[in-house]
Amino acid sequence: MPRRVTASSGGSGRRPAMPGADELFRATVRPAPEPEAETQPEPEPPKVASGRVKHDEKMTVYVTAAELMAVEHARLTLRAELGRSVDRGRFVRAALAVALADLDARGVHSDVARRLSES
Repeated sequence: MPRRVTASSGGSGRRPAMPGADELFRATVRPAPEPEAETQPEPEPPKVASGRVKHDEKMTVYVTAAELMAVEHARLTLRAELGRSVDRGRFVRAALAVALADLDARGVHSDVARRLSES
């Protein structure tokens, strides 16, 4: 079968040069200069409308069924006695704060250090 000959546009067969993404999407506003480093107090995490604090980090903890039941029981007890709904995360953060304060105050004699040395 004979080959079909197509008309050429007269060019060298190359595609025209197109601008790259850097040229197409360049910044149109210059970034503001960074302020000088000053020691500022760490900002308080923002609160959402419900009064809960937004947290930036996440930590996953695995517990036994018995430990989870104990947390749920403690949550429900606090709800009944304090009249406040306390979610698991808030309960665990409060318990963690107590453990860290005790460790900071009493060091190796703290309850958490004792429990960890027993296990």
